[in-house]
Amino acid sequence: MTKSTLDIAREALEIEIEGIRSVISRLDENFETVVDLLYSLRGRIIVTGVGKSGIIGRKIAATFTSTGSPAIFVHPVEGLHGDVGIVGRDDALIAISNSGETTEITSLAATVRNWGTRIVALTGNRSSTLGRMAQVTLDCRVKKEACPLNMAPTASTTATLALGDALAVALMVRRGFNKEDFLRSHPAGSLGERLNLKVEDMTLESFTVPQVPPSAKIGEIVQSINEKNLGLTMVTSENRVVGIITDGDLRRALANGTNLFEQEAQFLMTKGPLSISSDRTAAEALEIMESKLITALAVTNSDGEWLGIIHLHDLLGKGQIRFVS
Repeated sequence: MTKSTLDIAREALEIEIEGIRSVISRLDENFETVVDLLYSLRGRIIVTGVGKSGIIGRKIAATFTSTGSPAIFVHPVEGLHGDVGIVGRDDALIAISNSGETTEITSLAATVRNWGTRIVALTGNRSSTLGRMAQVTLDCRVKKEACPLNMAPTASTTATLALGDALAVALMVRRGFNKEDFLRSHPAGSLGERLNLKVEDMTLESFTVPQVPPSAKIGEIVQSINEKNLGLTMVTSENRVVGIITDGDLRRALANGTNLFEQEAQFLMTKGPLSISSDRTAAEALEIMESKLITALAVTNSDGEWLGIIHLHDLLGKGQIRFVS
């Protein structure tokens, strides 16, 4: 019986997942040794690989660099024709080869090893030439490739990429690399650009935000929530935010047996909602939302007067900052 396209896709993904699981099961003190080596490195991390392994190597090097561990990718062929001069004795070479017998990789590794450069092997064959040549070897072997011919690098490259990501994350945590560090290294990214802005600089257009007075009845409250499609409305009085009502608040009130038609906004609202000053950064707004598990903040000026709200979607680029017009 011929397999369907979806069956083939599911099988391929299962094989790749199993490949990553097999790498997890073999993690040992060698991984910690590599992290220690890279953390204490006086020079740079050099990553090399050829073919599909080279593509994976480029991504691993980019992830290291963007998370606080400067790295560069050197193609082994170009390295053997002059680019190896960029590698120094204080550097570490992460060499990627599933077989561990790729001539270009072993030749490059042998060359830099003679200079005192430390070598980390990511390979599916620990007893290979590359595995024996390296100071530390991380085992990336998989039972089989997702390719039905068991020839095209698929599960093996996925497992190697995942292991490279694990190294980058472990180093990131070891270095104490935080959100502010990430933003400094991603100034041109759309998310980084937004999060570097001050809240007041994110105003794209005047937009009347949902708000009701403390005396508002349920009809006015629901209309305000629905009109702006944000799932909430602010309760304001004399240009100050006194509370917030979300659709979740209304559901909980109903579940508790509250007669909503007899209640005013001031008795349904959550008093003193969290706020942020307009001169703070969007990154700070996001951090508050993440830590408090909320999706919106009231925005105030230096005198505590209410200006509007900033929503999680504004920070992620799916909406716009909403200020009172």
